[in-house]
Amino acid sequence: MITPDTLQTLISFSAPALTRAARDSGYKGPAFSSCKFLGITNGGQFCYMAVFLVEGGTDSTKVFLTHTGSRVIVDYQLTELA
Repeated sequence: MITPDTLQTLISFSAPALTRAARDSGYKGPAFSSCKFLGITNGGQFCYMAVFLVEGGTDSTKVFLTHTGSRVIVDYQLTELA
């Protein structure tokens, strides 16, 4: 079960917190400059749209958080830039 406090935390990640969680999950990608909570997937993952800086502007990706009871696991994929 997800408690109300945990739910509030999972829907309120800031860009720096999302970056930290991604690094804790093994990602070495760019730091996120902003993010927005989009909703909860049918599979129970918390979905964010995260923006990061690239040469000449910004790009974005969907970031998925999975709550395991003891930690949050982050998953996302960056598209290859041409």
